[in-house]
Amino acid sequence: MRFRAAVLRSCESPFAVEDVVLNTAPAPGEILVEIVGSGMCRTDLAVRRSAGRTPLPAVLGHEGTGVVVAAGGGPDTAVGVGDHVVLSFDSCGDCLSCRGAAPAYCDSFASLNLFGGREEDTPRLTDAAGGAVASRWFGQSSFAEYALVPARNAVRVDTALPLELLGPLGCGALTGAGAVLNTFRAGPGDTLVVLGAGAVGLTAVMAATAAGVRSVAVDRHPGRLELAERFGAIPLPAATSGLAERIRRHTDGGAQYALDTTASAPLINDALRALRPTGTLGLVARLHTALPLEPGTLDRGRSIRHICEGDAVPELLIPRLIGLWQAGRFPFDQLIRTYPLADINEAERDCDAGRVIKPVLLPERRDR
Repeated sequence: MRFRAAVLRSCESPFAVEDVVLNTAPAPGEILVEIVGSGMCRTDLAVRRSAGRTPLPAVLGHEGTGVVVAAGGGPDTAVGVGDHVVLSFDSCGDCLSCRGAAPAYCDSFASLNLFGGREEDTPRLTDAAGGAVASRWFGQSSFAEYALVPARNAVRVDTALPLELLGPLGCGALTGAGAVLNTFRAGPGDTLVVLGAGAVGLTAVMAATAAGVRSVAVDRHPGRLELAERFGAIPLPAATSGLAERIRRHTDGGAQYALDTTASAPLINDALRALRPTGTLGLVARLHTALPLEPGTLDRGRSIRHICEGDAVPELLIPRLIGLWQAGRFPFDQLIRTYPLADINEAERDCDAGRVIKPVLLPERRDR
């Protein structure tokens, strides 16, 4: 079948919305999804700095939602034709981590989600000239009108929900909220500092407020601090001197938890100094250089760890977040600005410039 997709052909080139051809039907355990919306995540844009590790040309996009139009069957296919689904990250389902309900730490996570699939997988998407186009980005490649995905990536949702808005629940919101609810298991009486008030940071703030956790948000953009305050956090400018002391003042002597979304070494050290004894700092942003920790920052039982995909089992956390949103306690939709898929390059520019928190791309709607 032929359809339109946004293809990234090189790290330096803009996305090109062009015709592509899917050369196979869903295999057992796979579904074909007509995409309704797909969030743009910083991880998509980071491909431009991947030094060739991600195969190009490729269709990116990993916060997709849509309607199942074909299914390959098999015991792993829990969704069927006509189901509305939110797509999340891929995992093998068989390794020790997957069997232990930790699919974000799947042994094959990098190959399945970042590097184009396992080596034995053959390309199934081609461009109009017959050239191969990588189509397994996070198991979905949803910057397109259609995506062929493993059924285990898909979470079925109520058909009455606004499907075009739910894509960020598959990664960005999953990561921020999951860090609070799953990793930290924070609750009433706990305190949290969030470094960076982008999509991940702001959804962490929302989850903290929903869980009765007092939070402090740190960012350099006044507009984003205003949003963080609206969602329940105490706003603190990142450039303020004595940041650790100010955080401690607002958290009764120190935060129990900190979440970094910035990969900024000075901010990470400030956050560690602001933790109370036995406090935990979680890192979600990828570090591109060595992280120098200042003397004393890990004293008194403080710890630091990486968090992938909010330690989430998507089938469990996505419905929970939808329930909180329906109750008015997780307003992630207030972060979204929608763009036609044809305007993907404008969405990327707006994202890079900080003019939008969470772009969501909408392919042209067709009669179903």
